[in-house]
Amino acid sequence: MNAQTANGQTANGQTVIDVSSLPDHAYGQRSILWWATLGFCLIEGTAFVLVLVSYFYLRGKTDAWPPDGVKPPDLVWGTFNTLLLLASCLPNQWAKEAAEHEETAPVRQWLIVALVFGYAFSAVRALEFTTLNVSWDTNAYGSIVWALMFLHTTHIVTDIADTVVLTALILTREPSGRRFVDVSENSFYWYFVVLTWLPIYAVVYIAPRLL
Repeated sequence: MNAQTANGQTANGQTVIDVSSLPDHAYGQRSILWWATLGFCLIEGTAFVLVLVSYFYLRGKTDAWPPDGVKPPDLVWGTFNTLLLLASCLPNQWAKEAAEHEETAPVRQWLIVALVFGYAFSAVRALEFTTLNVSWDTNAYGSIVWALMFLHTTHIVTDIADTVVLTALILTREPSGRRFVDVSENSFYWYFVVLTWLPIYAVVYIAPRLL
């Protein structure tokens, strides 16, 4: 290998770019983790779309919906959880902004608040399952409704678990720049969880009352 000269050129005259001073992490579209999270969301979003299409396919095969005299799910807990989920975007956004400014104290604070919202949503989700007015094995309607709810709940649990790990790491040691990137992308994934719930809520709770 040719030796580098003081003016940034090798002995054979080729220019050498010194990147040693550049940061080892980035946020948003400059981060490989952002693209990885986006790709995962696209894959999981496709799964949601397929289940929603299956819902309307089954609806098209049945004269009455819900069939067999089944009542639509009660609106109270599902609507309350929708509002709770939308409100949870605030602490997640504040955690994201604090992480991208690499401010440790606000990140710790808003991650804890975000976790409280996540646990509250999960508790209400348990109540939601008791008011669907149908079992998963009652008929095709019950199966597809439970599939939608279970699929979304799985993503909620996954994100809460990720947030628990991040919060524990942030609270027990001084975070590095890459750890702040993890927090930022965790918030990005939470937005995906929120956005996917809105059409599911409309299909599970509103559509049976209109179709």
